[in-house]
Amino acid sequence: MPGKEYYAPADARSTTQRAYSRAVITEGGRTIWLAGQTAQDRKADFEAQVREIFDKLAETIRAVGGSGLHDMVTMTVFLKDARHGDRFVEMRREIFKENFPASALITVTGFARPETLVEVQGVAVVAGK
Repeated sequence: MPGKEYYAPADARSTTQRAYSRAVITEGGRTIWLAGQTAQDRKADFEAQVREIFDKLAETIRAVGGSGLHDMVTMTVFLKDARHGDRFVEMRREIFKENFPASALITVTGFARPETLVEVQGVAVVAGK
């Protein structure tokens, strides 16, 4: 089983509030590079899109030998509307609880599909074969 250590220094309360780690240190395991995922439901609201994306990421991680989202060590999040940032962080806190991936949150002017509100890509580390 790969080892993971989450780095969030005590003086960095904002990392816990924003549901990310400053760094995640891994040892052993296989690295899985996860392509950016968007929701397929073109009429879904922001929260539904986020849930669908995290479901797809978890499914992909399990399909390649991992246990799910908690194998993620970093993610890059692209938002169409910066006002969704706080809600995304709340949802990420609900999903990951305490051991948060390292993360970047970026606002973009648009996506290839105009109804897309969010995209998430990431890296996971799973046990080696």
